[in-house]
Amino acid sequence: MVGLDEPLRGGYDFPVNILVTGGAGFIGSHVCERLLREGHAVCAFDDLNDFYPPALKQANLRSLQSLALPFTFIHGDLTDVLAVDEAFASAPFDQVIHLAARAGVRPSLQQPALYQRVNVEGTVNLLEAARLRKVRKVTIASSSSVYGVNAKVPFSEADPIFSAISPYAASKLACEALGHTYHHVYGMDIAMLRFFTVYGPRQRPDLAIHKFASLISAGKSIPVFGDGSTARDYTYVTDTVDGIMACTRQEFGFDIFNLGESQTVRLDYLISLLEKSLGKTANIDRQPPQPGDVPITYADISKARVKLGYNPTVKIEVGIPKFVEWFQAANSRR
Repeated sequence: MVGLDEPLRGGYDFPVNILVTGGAGFIGSHVCERLLREGHAVCAFDDLNDFYPPALKQANLRSLQSLALPFTFIHGDLTDVLAVDEAFASAPFDQVIHLAARAGVRPSLQQPALYQRVNVEGTVNLLEAARLRKVRKVTIASSSSVYGVNAKVPFSEADPIFSAISPYAASKLACEALGHTYHHVYGMDIAMLRFFTVYGPRQRPDLAIHKFASLISAGKSIPVFGDGSTARDYTYVTDTVDGIMACTRQEFGFDIFNLGESQTVRLDYLISLLEKSLGKTANIDRQPPQPGDVPITYADISKARVKLGYNPTVKIEVGIPKFVEWFQAANSRR
């Protein structure tokens, strides 16, 4: 295992042992699969909570196990210090990819204390366990939500981020501060990744693209908050995984990267793409704008391009049909 006073081993010219928190989830399962296919040993740590049906995460785990590659799963809760310590005692991890969190802006408004406990306290527990076990390198998921209502677009990592407008965003800001602290005090190598509306196969059913596809397919109305002019930087999951993998291959000390597609897509255009791919017309249920929602997200990815070689390639016009293909195949198996 890499010690805090040792140089980080660079590149992937050797197999490494990586702990992936949230490894049974949407992005996490894709990360685990990519790591396994590249020849690494992977341990997924996940609490399989009921934020959405645990059966979906269990299906992801079965898919990973079916690869017959060096994959293990630990069912545990980040807020349980003993469970986190036991996970780190189970194997000599070279790196950690920390994706586990309570996600979603709107749910965080209903359960702010839960979001702070899981996202902030859970991240402290993880970083402390990594420090004690001398796991030097940790890659941590942040979010574009930290930019809040940002008048300047596209969003740059150098922008001030003191205008969070949801408990979820505030919890991710705290995680970024913790990452910097553990780098500054203990010399750990920390990369913070600000994700921008990731979508694709295995996407959580509560997220807009998956939720809209389900409702349109069933002939039910879809809730549209506002006039459809809100815009998001939708990022296909394979592009996001490319950015995560690039972060694990080099040393940063402490750094922050936007991982987006670097293009904005209006909500009404997104719906039209879903209609075309599904071959059905959406019934729109207009509702007032929601507290906590931001009008636009738009990533400046110039830093990630230079430092990570990050180059997203899947445009929304290609990604939505790919998602719908997976969505329809998954539904046909149920």
